[in-house]
Amino acid sequence: MQEFELVSKFFSNLSKFNKSALGLNDDVFFDKKKKIVISVDTYNINTHFIDFRSPDLVIKKILRSSISDLICKGVKPKFYFISGSGNKKNFTKKNLFKISKSLKNEQEKYNIILCGGDTTFSNKLSFTITSLGYSNNIVFRNKARLNDDIYVTGNLGDSYIGLQILKGKIKVNNKMSNFFIKKYYQPDLQLKFTKSLLKLANTSIDISDGLIDDLKKLINRQNFSFHISEEKIPVSRFLNQLIKKKNFKKVNITSKGDDYQILFTASHTKSRIIKKISKNTGIKITKIGKIVSGKNRSKIINVRNKQFEAKNKGYIHQF
Repeated sequence: MQEFELVSKFFSNLSKFNKSALGLNDDVFFDKKKKIVISVDTYNINTHFIDFRSPDLVIKKILRSSISDLICKGVKPKFYFISGSGNKKNFTKKNLFKISKSLKNEQEKYNIILCGGDTTFSNKLSFTITSLGYSNNIVFRNKARLNDDIYVTGNLGDSYIGLQILKGKIKVNNKMSNFFIKKYYQPDLQLKFTKSLLKLANTSIDISDGLIDDLKKLINRQNFSFHISEEKIPVSRFLNQLIKKKNFKKVNITSKGDDYQILFTASHTKSRIIKKISKNTGIKITKIGKIVSGKNRSKIINVRNKQFEAKNKGYIHQF
């Protein structure tokens, strides 16, 4: 089974009387009366990070990917809880010092505070992070409207290339290597955009499993499809060079996930104000497509105006 099938068959029924659980079909729990927003994420070695040679960087990656769940809902994270399972090989004094130092830096960067957690012995290294914030409202999934414009913040694909470099599957010069690996371990989160997102977006999600997969999740209970322009998908200067040099297919590279950028839809009447916010905040925000009727298939349109079906290309949680 895939993740959504598993949740739907065995767990959704347990939360049906709790509106705050959002049908177990969103990134967060949201109690509107108490203004509390919560997300929970687990990260396993060999699945969510390849090794533990750089514990200071691994902990940055998992913390940022966790608070990204709140940020993409238009909520500023305030507190986090972290639980770690490992053994004396992983949790050496040297590694624990590096983890502590990294968490301190992240707390200062994002104005968040550690509030608790748990530690357990295990031969399988994993971390679970619970993030918490306060808000009067959030941007939900499945609230897109027909003819909405589709936007994404930042650039896509750099993290995936960084992972391939770490695995030794792609070789580039040192300057490129350092750039891509940094993007893998330290994704750029758009914290400054949270307030604006609440006012502008009809629906939103963070890109964790990949552009195409996450777009489908964003509207999975609506009778809508999407049309995306491959040419407009934003990439960094280095990735653009690599795509041309290696003859990569852009939509494939940018649909592998781990970007943690905000994917959202908004009315076409908001395009001018979105451009203004992008300019004023310095946050790259790119219009990449449009929400269309579910009578049409979801499609990618390339530079030559050739259309092809949007198939799953990202990470799939298979059980």
